[in-house]
Amino acid sequence: MSFDAEFDVLVIGAGGCGLAAALAAHDNGMDVAIVEKMDRVQGNTLLSSGSIPAANTRFQRAAGVVDSPDTFVADLERVAGRHDAPELTHRLASISAELVEWLVDKAEVEMTLVETYKHIGHRVHRLHSPPSRRGSDLVDDLLAAVAKREIPIAFGNPAIELLATPDGRVVGAVTETRTGERTAIGAKAVILATNGFGANRELLARFCPELAAVPYGGSVASEGEAIRWGEQLGADLANMGAYQAHASLADPHGSLVTWTVVEKGGVIVDRHGLRFGDETIGYSAFAAQELEREGPFYVIADTRVRDVTAAGQEEYAELCAHGGVIEAPDAASLAQRLGIDAANLSATLDGAIAAAKGVAQDRHGRQAWGLGPLSAPYTATRIGPALFHTQGGLRVDLDGRVLKRGRPIPGLYAGGGAACGISGAKGGLGYMSGNGLLGALGLGYLAGKAAASDASAARA
Repeated sequence: MSFDAEFDVLVIGAGGCGLAAALAAHDNGMDVAIVEKMDRVQGNTLLSSGSIPAANTRFQRAAGVVDSPDTFVADLERVAGRHDAPELTHRLASISAELVEWLVDKAEVEMTLVETYKHIGHRVHRLHSPPSRRGSDLVDDLLAAVAKREIPIAFGNPAIELLATPDGRVVGAVTETRTGERTAIGAKAVILATNGFGANRELLARFCPELAAVPYGGSVASEGEAIRWGEQLGADLANMGAYQAHASLADPHGSLVTWTVVEKGGVIVDRHGLRFGDETIGYSAFAAQELEREGPFYVIADTRVRDVTAAGQEEYAELCAHGGVIEAPDAASLAQRLGIDAANLSATLDGAIAAAKGVAQDRHGRQAWGLGPLSAPYTATRIGPALFHTQGGLRVDLDGRVLKRGRPIPGLYAGGGAACGISGAKGGLGYMSGNGLLGALGLGYLAGKAAASDASAARA
């Protein structure tokens, strides 16, 4: 088999997973190249808050946070329940501190421990993110590290097929530019970092039919190539019905209304002005309740919650600045602006305030109220449920090697949305904050190191 170019390791996809994989492979002595189908970096890491959960990091210890991989695993298993890859849960939790400290020390990514909130499912402060809480800053730092190492990235060069020998070893890929120019790239190891299949309605209808008509808020590049290529090679799939949904995509602005608004005391009401569940079950799980009802929905808070949240999260501040968060002096005025029943909204807020004060039990069982009872003036944002990324994919071993009937396919690795996740087996109930980035950066890091080790052995 002849090639137009050859590398030790070829990474397909230049998102968070692919960049981490390329750095890990390069720093372990490999000649690495990245191909990316889009003209610039895309991917769900870019759209995220950049938060990576990790247990027992030096940043936690410095802040007096007591945590361990076992505690992290217990949290993950409590939320996710039984699924197809429990061993991956343990693996990612066990290397999570190593991952974050490698990102900071070796990749020179600026990250801090998030101490202002824990987010859903985490019993302690273990999310680590850029100070801005923007995934774009995480990606920019990774890109800078890749550029510093002179690792080439070919943008606008989608991989269209994997190359394999008759005995099943993956030995490269073919890319094709918009002008039709094809390049056969040989590699001792190929890492799939192509994200999930959230933008592929056909695959959604097949694996997550309840999402077939739901708005999609993730990367348009998530078209499921890894699933198609993997199935052609006979690869195993796992947790295909799992995904991360989000209950608060701003309508019609299309930007994410951070769940911090809810965690600090906000509530969600339907088009009648009534609450319909415990919002603290989380943004992914709560989306399932919205999917069972007719929208629109509204997240209701107050100016104190709005201002505190906006001060720490730039994207939400931008939404406020562009009219996505309205304000009213009282419940009746807010209901009039929203066009919903004033009596219902007033009664709903009165009930939530009483529960937050501890003078009455919340009828939905909510116990955590963040900053305490809401008080006028109130704020509101029209929202709806959306899919953000899928959590099922190619089954991999503990180092990101793609499996076929339980055995590694030689030369093929996967991470992030291309690989199976740890968020349960079906639906959005099993997702815990940061699972997506832990799978993306964690499996990218592991796959890059494993690919380097295997390629080195093949070279020898």
